[in-house]
Parts: sequence; C-alpha cells; structure tokens
Amino acid sequence: MDQAHNRLNPFLGGFPNRTGNGETHSLAVADWSPEIDISQDDREYLLKADLPEMKKEDVRVTVEDGILCVSGERKGEKGDHKRKFHRLERSFGNFRRSFTLPEDTIGSKVTADFRDGVLKVHLPTTTTAKSKAVLVKVQ
Repeated sequence: MDQAHNRLNPFLGGFPNRTGNGETHSLAVADWSPEIDISQDDREYLLKADLPEMKKEDVRVTVEDGILCVSGERKGEKGDHKRKFHRLERSFGNFRRSFTLPEDTIGSKVTADFRDGVLKVHLPTTTTAKSKAVLVKVQ
C-alpha cells in the first residue's frame, strides 16, 4: 500500500494554472505542500499556513471565481560546498494550495498578513441570518 501511495504522491499536488482570462493552459505539480489550519469564529474564517524561512515577497494569495489560492516558492539553501550534509528533510521549491470559499465568505474583503513565518488569511463572513429549521405540520 505504501508503495502505491508513494508512486501516486507526485500527482496529488497538481493544480491547473489559469491565465488572466480564466483559461486553463497547463498543469503544475507542487514541489511541496505547506501545512494549513482553517478555523472559524463569528466574524471570519482564518487560514494559517506555516511558511518557515520565507519572505512575504515569495508568497502570493489570490481569490478568483470563489477559489482562494495560496502559492509561492521557498528557495533552497545556498550551498556551502565545504559543508557535507548527512540528511536533508526540509522541502524547497514551488507550492500551491487551493480552497473553495464557503458561500458566506465575502471574497472581495479577504486580507492577509505574514509574520514570523506564518501566513494568516482572513476571510470575513456575511452577517446574514442563519437559516433555521421549521417544523412542518403533516396533515
């Protein structure tokens, strides 16, 4: 089972790239995938992504057609040719994560901030009344 998963793993991170007019032109496979938490309170959804040793200039957040996309690149370490590495486990390269926005999200008011290697994306929600179940009397 692990062998099959390892063979399929490179394909699981691929997402279509869109051009500016929404046309899909190619498939890109992510080099790695950052860990992301999504929480909610009464005002917003909050997405938090761990992006250690990255700069905010290397991260891109977009909202288009109800899809939130977080992408970027973590650059590899500049090699010290005198240093011998015994193990390299940290991932580098391009990443891309996409999420469908919930219906109660205001896509035009999404904001993001980046500090201490953590990207926070704030997705404000509408204040529309929540629907309530209504008991229908059967006659």
